[in-house]
This record gives sequence, C-alpha cells and structure tokens, in this order.
Amino acid sequence: MPTPNSSILGVRVDAITLAELEQYVIEGAKAGRSGYVCVANVHVVMEANDSAVYCQALNAADLVVPDGMPLVWELRKRGHPHQNRLSGPDLMPALIAAAAREGVSVGFYGATEATLAKVSSRALRENPDLSVALVIAPPFRDLSTDEDEAFACQIEQSGAQILFVAVGCPKQELWMAQMNGRLNVVMLGVGAAVDFYAGTKTRAPQFMQRAGLEWLHRLATEPRRLAKRYLKHNPRFLLMSARERQSR
Repeated sequence: MPTPNSSILGVRVDAITLAELEQYVIEGAKAGRSGYVCVANVHVVMEANDSAVYCQALNAADLVVPDGMPLVWELRKRGHPHQNRLSGPDLMPALIAAAAREGVSVGFYGATEATLAKVSSRALRENPDLSVALVIAPPFRDLSTDEDEAFACQIEQSGAQILFVAVGCPKQELWMAQMNGRLNVVMLGVGAAVDFYAGTKTRAPQFMQRAGLEWLHRLATEPRRLAKRYLKHNPRFLLMSARERQSR
C-alpha cells in the first residue's frame, strides 16, 4: 500500500490514518499475506540510528506508523499537516474490534501468561465474535533457533491471521523482520500496548498525550527501567532532528 512518507533520521515514517491502517491490515489478513507493521516513537528511531541492522528491519516493514507526538510533529512539518498519532494502545483495541467484525482471527505473542490472559479476557468480553487463535508468552531471553522455529510452527498451525507482537523494542521489530515471509500472518509490533490493554499499566492523562509528554508519565511510573532510555535518546533526537530540518 503506497503511502506518503518521510525519512526521519533515516527511518521511513508513513503518513496514514487509522482507517487506512485498519483496511490494510484486514485486507492483508484475509489474503493470507505475510507482512509487518512497526509502531515508531523516539526510542525506536534513535535505536535505528544506532543500529544499521535495526534500521533496515524498520525500513523493510510494510508500514511504519507514528506513535510518538515528536514524530507526528515532524511529519506535519514535512508536508503532512493532518497527520495524527497512531499509538499502540489506541491501535490494539481498534484492530481487535475490526478483526471481530470482519471474521479475522488474532493471536498474541509476548508479555507474560498472566498479562495475556487479561488481554484475551478483555478482547473476548468486548468483542464476543472475536476468534483468538493463540497466545504465546515466550521466555524473557534470547531464544534458540529450535525455540524460534517451534513458536513459528505453532503460530502458523494456529491459523492466526493477525499477530500482535509484544516483546519490546528493538527485539520485536527484528523478530518480525525475521519471520516476514516465514509466517502467513500480518504482524504488528505493539510493545507495552498489551500491558495498557490488560490494565497492568496506566496511560498518561490525555493532556499529556496531546502535549507529547506521555514519556514523562511513563518515566515517573517506571524510573529505574526507563530513565536511561529517555536520558539517552530524547536530547539526541531533538538535536539531530533539528539539524536534519535545517539541512533540507
């Protein structure tokens, strides 16, 4: 699906609406197409800036949609004035509801068994017609080749047509790139969105989301895990993106 896009620090970010994304994912799922969608924020872009392999995995995706408000603002400045944020916590319920309406089965890969149980429970409660083909909570470590293949076979045999992947950045995007062409399923890297969907984590208030300050809320709730990420990436992104705009 050709979309207008911009390169932000070497990462292609697509200008797209939620309705267009839903249509693309549902049509791909019904056609049995293998593909993947990345949900990008500052962390994702800066990790790609530091790793050519990761950058290649992002740019090879079917779509890279803007999650963080800084990427939305960059797209607006680069000729896409009506672009809105497409965050993982907003995409998940919308796509789950679309899958239920269209008779498309879904699967979940990542997070813990307890979290996935809550995800499945909410998804089925809100969408009684939904088909949940499988849930997999892989170990929180690097998988062996045999383990990867076993999980791939399990996903393929389940008949899942949409797979929500939540093993974190950059692991989930690299995994989806690896599985692209191997699995006949549309994969979406949603990261912590499964935790918000399950209710195990709380989102920032709407005013903070609109102001691009959701990262600050997350930092306040998980300082030990996220402080290094934000202190490393946010200042660099501001400086490097400003330089990139000036050079255009």
